[in-house]
Amino acid sequence: MSCAEPNTQWKYILKIFYPLNCVEDEAVDKDSFRDCSKIAFYRRQKQQLSKNSTYRALLDSVTIGRESTTFQIINEATKHPLLAEVYGIERNIIRLKINEETPLKPRYEVSDVLVGKLSTVRLISCSGDTESLILSDGKGDLKCHITANPFKIDLVSEKEVIMSINSLGQLYFEHLQIPEKQRTTKENEKSTSIDTSQEDQEDLGLWEEKFGNFLDVKANGPASIGLDFSLHGFEHVYGIPQHAESHQLKNTRDGDAYRLYNLDVYGYQIHDKMGIYGSVPYLLAHKLDRTIGIFWLNASETLVEINTEPAAEYTLTQVGPAAAKQKVRSRTDVHWISESGIIDVFLLTGPTPSDIFKQYSCLTGTQVMPPLFSLGYHQCRWNYEDEQDVRAVDAGFDDHDIPYDVMWLDIEHTEGKRYFTWDKKRFPNPKRMQELLRSKKRKLVVISDPHIKVDPDYSVYTKAKEQGFFVRTCEGGDFEGVCWPGLSSYLDFTNPKVREWYSGLFAFPAYQGSTDILFIWNDMNEPSVFRGPEQTMQKNAIHHGNWEHRELHNIYGYYQQMATAEGLIQRSKGKERPFVLSRSFFAGSQKYGAVWTGDNTAEWSYLKISIPMLLTLSITGISFCGADVGGFIGNPEAELLVRWYQAGAYQPFFRGHASMNTKRREPWLFGKEYTQLIREAIRERYTLLPYLYSLFYQAHVASEPVMRPLWIEFPNEVETFGIEDEYMLGSALLVHPVTEPKATMVDVFLPGSNEIWYDPKTSACWEGGCTMKIPVALDTVPVFQRGGSVVPIKTTVGKSTGWMADAPYRLRVALSTKGSAVGELYLDDGHSFRYLHQRQFLHRKLSFCSSVLTNSCADKSGHFPSKCVVEQILVLGLRKEPSSVATHSSDGKAQPVAFVYCAGTSTLSLEKLSLNVDTDWEVRIQ
Repeated sequence: MSCAEPNTQWKYILKIFYPLNCVEDEAVDKDSFRDCSKIAFYRRQKQQLSKNSTYRALLDSVTIGRESTTFQIINEATKHPLLAEVYGIERNIIRLKINEETPLKPRYEVSDVLVGKLSTVRLISCSGDTESLILSDGKGDLKCHITANPFKIDLVSEKEVIMSINSLGQLYFEHLQIPEKQRTTKENEKSTSIDTSQEDQEDLGLWEEKFGNFLDVKANGPASIGLDFSLHGFEHVYGIPQHAESHQLKNTRDGDAYRLYNLDVYGYQIHDKMGIYGSVPYLLAHKLDRTIGIFWLNASETLVEINTEPAAEYTLTQVGPAAAKQKVRSRTDVHWISESGIIDVFLLTGPTPSDIFKQYSCLTGTQVMPPLFSLGYHQCRWNYEDEQDVRAVDAGFDDHDIPYDVMWLDIEHTEGKRYFTWDKKRFPNPKRMQELLRSKKRKLVVISDPHIKVDPDYSVYTKAKEQGFFVRTCEGGDFEGVCWPGLSSYLDFTNPKVREWYSGLFAFPAYQGSTDILFIWNDMNEPSVFRGPEQTMQKNAIHHGNWEHRELHNIYGYYQQMATAEGLIQRSKGKERPFVLSRSFFAGSQKYGAVWTGDNTAEWSYLKISIPMLLTLSITGISFCGADVGGFIGNPEAELLVRWYQAGAYQPFFRGHASMNTKRREPWLFGKEYTQLIREAIRERYTLLPYLYSLFYQAHVASEPVMRPLWIEFPNEVETFGIEDEYMLGSALLVHPVTEPKATMVDVFLPGSNEIWYDPKTSACWEGGCTMKIPVALDTVPVFQRGGSVVPIKTTVGKSTGWMADAPYRLRVALSTKGSAVGELYLDDGHSFRYLHQRQFLHRKLSFCSSVLTNSCADKSGHFPSKCVVEQILVLGLRKEPSSVATHSSDGKAQPVAFVYCAGTSTLSLEKLSLNVDTDWEVRIQ
């Protein structure tokens, strides 16, 4: 199939409107984006903090209420007062809020991220005077030691200081000011938060800040905030996505802080701390006996500095025969700096990784339960040209016996980049096209971006304009910027009325040509503004409530995904689960759908970096994540494409995608050998869907990540803390994708000195706690099943997930060193909310103990009739050949079973079974 090149006019538009990220280029121009030295609020804080200005807590002002404890903090130099509030939150969480006591006007506080009203725990005063105060949660497990001068808070758990706040004196708070032209003489005297000359004012960007040809005018002057946290005994910190960086966060002593600022960075550089598409201001720290977290709830541009000091021994000078040695614990200092808003931070105290995940999800929500089809394979391209192209690609999958679930259409499917429309020449009958896909039990995803073409004949534009639904300029008119359609206005998704209206656009009567198999992709929602500062919206643009864009930039895309998901739910009258993929995201985006790593490149290094990027997203709540298979930019060689499919098959979101000026790369275009290898990878994904779907249920109800770094499953093994080239899929499978060209051997670390690991393909086994050299060919995907686990898989693969609903199961039972195993199977209709509202689901526990495999009910509140049966059982690690095997049903009936035992591999194979998944039974091995 030949590649349809963009026409000459469109290439010209790309170069004019998209100069920073032209699709003809393959590398980001870093001069188009700011580094720390060009960010004024960062420079200001670094300069002012060097003057050692301190804060003092006025503990004689303490008020202990039912929900919070409040007290004043005062800057010793400026005498400006702040108000601090300390809250105890259920599940061992402490919340600290710091704001101006009497701000000139309200400062922005992030809303719509926290789930409902938080359950507070009253903190009681254990002891205190004007110099210190100790607050306890009542149980005595968690204490806040507040020191007055200089102001500091120590968080104590089990008599150990685990975290100190402001111990480095980096609390920083710029107070809102009246513009100089509006001030009286008296007000000028008061406005002394930063004492500078006119030249310094320009350099520090107090009221105006220049970047390139752009001037950012600040209505209320500087308003940045900052605070430091010292994590005692911790050397390993993770989180704060999104960066194309290692999973373990690095020191930033060189001034190159991690930046959280959502930006459209086409072909982003890897091993770089610049902000890209999404931001989750949430950091985790882990050591042998504890995991803790810091959730910095702020949606403005944020920088995070990290400095880790490893443990050390110091020799003390001493008179005598032996010199005494003093051990100093390791410590990581984390400094958060935000452009505006208030300090609103949640301290999560663990102590285990599992506890941390539950604590964070009780604040921001769990991963939404996805429809089953969305866990299948997605085929995307910018762009499939027309209905004939869609039909040909769809048929190609069937002709080559490759399953897939979803066809995707990018911006070219619309009428001139007007979303909610169809190009009448290319897609004259979109419903007919969708009916073709429906007949194959497949789905369609189309794109819907936040920019709306300025066009008086475009009803979406005119209706939004009439109702004042666009972001405005500081002068009061609609903000207009250039994006794919040309001149565009941007919907103000921070306005609840805009979100409600936008949700209504997905209703079938409103969205002509759409059907119930059409789902949505939100792209360009950082928001991307071609030729804007750093290719985004000016910070002084105005949103609902008269808030400047600078206050909420990082949450803009979150709101669009929220409105889109709600629209898809509404169109089904609340019955069907939505699927929405969003490029931009924030803390809590997991409640609304999936995200991906954006515009990556078809190079081996991007395949390799995708693993730590996805691990970081996973531990910060967003389990439904993936990277574009093959790389969006450029043309992957066949070997790289195969390796990327093999990796993607074992990652949560599995989509192939490519840019418009790349060669076509459908799985069958690289010759028979490579087609077969890609087919095997995709089919393996489909056999694994029962296990994967069960993992997503656990992510949904128990906050457990689907894709996990090794340290989550092995928190007491230091060797796992820095590993990022392999990962756990759930608790049962260890995956080590091959990410180097022409590889013939990979080093795989198998954790757990008491663990045993199996190759599911060959039944070979290894003891844990060591690194193994594993030979690999191009058809090898190093995947190992953990002893002690049961993995349910499908025995047959259909054209899509819809064809596999009643396909039989195979149970892969991998025995531990103690001869036991446990697993689970979750099952529902795969698409509706009946699992939630009518409790229509099956949750089964699969356990092997004392030579008996048992299928029992894991949750009796659920009921779901199923025709599915367990047809095959494979037991790995059975050391002794059985004399007999029999099944026992719940009514006591026994049935002998034929079996095959292989002494060489210690495996027992049972086939031609017919054991209903929804009833209790046992398989007894004598």
